[in-house]
Amino acid sequence: MALPRLLARALHRVASAAAPAAPDFSSFVTRTNTCGELRSAHVGQKVTLYGWVQYQRQGLFLVLRDFQGLTQIIIPQDEAHSHVKELLSNAPVESVVRVTGIVSPRPLGQENPKMPTGDIEVKAETAEILNSCKKLPFEIKDFIKKSEALRMQYRYLDLRSFQLQSNLRLRSQMVMRMREYLCNLHGFVDVETPTLFKRTPGGAKEFLVPSREAGKFYSLPQSPQQFKQLLMVGGLDRYFQVARCYRDEGSRPDRQPEFTQIDIEMSFVDQAGIQRLIEGLLQHSWPEERALIMTPFPSMTYEEALAEYGTDKPDTRFGMKIMDISDVLRGSHIHFVQNALSYPHGSIKAICIPQGVRYLTNKDLESLKESAKSQFNQEIMQIIRRPDGRLKSLLTKFLGEKEQSELIRALNMQEDDVVLLAAGEHKQVCSALGALRLFSANLLEAAGLALRDPTAFHFLWVVDFPLFLPKAKNPTELESAHHPFTAPHPSDASLLYSDPTKVRSQHYDLVLNGNEVGGGSIRIHSAEQQRFVLEKVLKEDSEVLSHLIEALEFGAPPHGGIALGLDRLISLIVDAPSIRDVIAFPKSFRGRDLMGNAPDYVTPEELEPYHIQVSWPLEEKEAKKN
Repeated sequence: MALPRLLARALHRVASAAAPAAPDFSSFVTRTNTCGELRSAHVGQKVTLYGWVQYQRQGLFLVLRDFQGLTQIIIPQDEAHSHVKELLSNAPVESVVRVTGIVSPRPLGQENPKMPTGDIEVKAETAEILNSCKKLPFEIKDFIKKSEALRMQYRYLDLRSFQLQSNLRLRSQMVMRMREYLCNLHGFVDVETPTLFKRTPGGAKEFLVPSREAGKFYSLPQSPQQFKQLLMVGGLDRYFQVARCYRDEGSRPDRQPEFTQIDIEMSFVDQAGIQRLIEGLLQHSWPEERALIMTPFPSMTYEEALAEYGTDKPDTRFGMKIMDISDVLRGSHIHFVQNALSYPHGSIKAICIPQGVRYLTNKDLESLKESAKSQFNQEIMQIIRRPDGRLKSLLTKFLGEKEQSELIRALNMQEDDVVLLAAGEHKQVCSALGALRLFSANLLEAAGLALRDPTAFHFLWVVDFPLFLPKAKNPTELESAHHPFTAPHPSDASLLYSDPTKVRSQHYDLVLNGNEVGGGSIRIHSAEQQRFVLEKVLKEDSEVLSHLIEALEFGAPPHGGIALGLDRLISLIVDAPSIRDVIAFPKSFRGRDLMGNAPDYVTPEELEPYHIQVSWPLEEKEAKKN
């Protein structure tokens, strides 16, 4: 039977299959039930439960906990079960216990509506302590505050918390549904790509892995970018992988040196096709208990995002957009305004903080100004609209009644609103006001103004990025805004050879509530164009990528793809304070494993096969000795 017909039949079977049965958590094990599933319907049944002692009260009862919930266990008080009473009464908290007993209804008035199992209790008949717990470094309760360093040192204990259990299970469920959508419904092939590879030009810094060949090193890939393109050259058509990626980014808060992305590549696809795929993928895998997401997601260009929000990852859950008031003030006699407007890209822009007078203190306003000055070298002027409708600002003496009225109308200022105004080069002004917009939102919410709905999920596509940007250290040289394999926008293809700084790319980012959760592009599939970008525009040695360039000469199809940052996406869905709260065994913000104390020293003998010698600083020599 032809392959397309087999695939069609498989897809039909999946689409027409009945909803799967609820998972059986007690299959293959010796318990009869979990600690979270017993209800009134189980009354009278003899059950065997396994779990951890959550707490015990005065030898009368204890609460047993497992991954699914809590069950109250009644400790027998009669002489015949004295050994069970002694054993359970003396079991330390977090000891692992097996209990067999009869499910009984709780006495009238003693039901606990806050517990799913609150209508029943289990009267213990036999019990066994499978493993006793020594004194804990912290209590295993979500409401107990503990330092993150301590949590990471004893991560195996922290994993017992309901919140981490919930986060990891939701992550697992979403990944499973993503696999189902991609592989079963749309014919993607799950392919594992190598972890040991070679250095890729541009992008983030990569970890090096020594080899036994003197002077030669592997690199841990920051993404499977080259491999997934090569799979398209190989005719696989649709690739997907839950990919482990590595970036040596040093001490960056809320970043991980190793992370996971949902990696996707397709042949014969355009930007719109990738976007519709991802929207369908997220809708299919979205947790039922979270607010619904609507498709298609809105889209805006990079230039629009920068002009209105001051960033390429806008949080669209609230307003306070940046407004251009250059024309309103163009006729004024304010020196710094006229000076800014005299430059080619000079502009006057502002954001309006609603009810700023009521919710922000003078100290808050000063901190906003200082932030703009220290981070962006940008001066900020404030304007307040008083309850009588008049403006209060150092600028008002330079503005007539007509200009003030135009300013109020242009900014839609209401009573007690505060306006932050900036003048200067367009991109710098927008970036500064964009940062102040987010800073102001945090201050307003801390003061009690509900601005951003924590249950809302606002997705946004940002498109039409520049293909190249000036290097920060040397603005006369260019670097890829995304990566060197991104194709130019079809309308700008000719500019690639005459003025590459003006070329837009076929790069698209997916933003959720002001966080980038995905990014991708349509790729260059012409060897000639790829070589030109590397050698002539980026001034890179194309020999490093000779294998990829040669592959493009053997009939490479047009192709494109995307990668979703799984850790970031899940952390936003569960509203976790850090991506470390959705990763089973994360590294600290300094990239250390505090539980296993990695990275660690190795002996010179272990280094010898790799032809490596370490020059130890004095203090590390002493630490190594000790």
